[in-house]
Amino acid sequence: MSDPTRRLFLAGAAATAAMPAFAQKKTPTIVNPLVRNRADAQVFRHTDGWYYLTGSVPEYDRLVLRRSRTIAGLSTAKEAVLWRHEKTGPMSGFLWAPELHMIDNRWIMYFAAGPSGGGEDVFRIRTYAVVCDGPDPMTGKWSVLGQLQTPWDSFNLDSTVFMHRGTRYMAWAQREPGIETNSNLYLAPLATPLTFAASPVRLTVPTLDWEIRGFKVAEAPAVLARNGRLFMTYSASATDARYCMGMLTARDDANIMDAAAWAKSPVPVMTSSPEHKIFGPGHNSFTVDERGRDMLVFHARDYEAIKGDPLFDPNRHTRVQRIRYDGKGVPIFNPPVANGPLA
Repeated sequence: MSDPTRRLFLAGAAATAAMPAFAQKKTPTIVNPLVRNRADAQVFRHTDGWYYLTGSVPEYDRLVLRRSRTIAGLSTAKEAVLWRHEKTGPMSGFLWAPELHMIDNRWIMYFAAGPSGGGEDVFRIRTYAVVCDGPDPMTGKWSVLGQLQTPWDSFNLDSTVFMHRGTRYMAWAQREPGIETNSNLYLAPLATPLTFAASPVRLTVPTLDWEIRGFKVAEAPAVLARNGRLFMTYSASATDARYCMGMLTARDDANIMDAAAWAKSPVPVMTSSPEHKIFGPGHNSFTVDERGRDMLVFHARDYEAIKGDPLFDPNRHTRVQRIRYDGKGVPIFNPPVANGPLA
């Protein structure tokens, strides 16, 4: 895989099989939550053999990155601050949902940002990118690359990038003028890291009862290519215990720029589990473990009651669990596993 993405893994098993014997020794046990107080988490295994993790910090003021030779090691890995929000201007307020990619041999991190100053204007969220000046994202110097150019100057966030049949695509969430939702999902091929090669297509609008609890939301797309299909998970509803995951599915050989090629799951594919005391699972990514097995990465809280705005409750923790598949090759995510060692 040439593009690391929190949301598309095509060749993890092959990469693991090619590893020398000493690298395939027993690895440390993953303990959930993997990393506390890191929401919107992206974990991926790059071709350099390292696992990388980034995510939103509770203060929403900086972009961070850590890496480890194992998934379990991310729990205690040293974290680098790549970039901090600016003192004034459109990137001086909240920083949300960072995501790291290698594009055209450059490390690029997408993120959403808004201005500081209080009031409704802090939610004037747009997507930006920073770029690293060297081959090591942990030690290189990061600077602003620019703003994503979308058809509308409106709320947008949660950009992810993936390769499909030789074309690089971006999927993201945005509020479209004339549609009374908080955000819908969109897809477009990329000409550059911040511009589209063709007009975007709207993939889905939140209309089902589990997508509109609290807010009408479809956000945080994440793509898994398996078993002749593309599975695009996304998150829906308010960011409290009602937060949940849905999924769109398209055939691998379909025209994915045709919205009709994507089928929406009629029910959520992951929801809160009072039995396991895990609430509000969502904003996921995909990776593979050291043996090449598919893994789901997501955030959730381990309690239900929240005081005040859920966005300012810091305890959305990064969690990891294995993905199962049904007889038709469709991934199964429910239920979120309980805290503790991953079996």
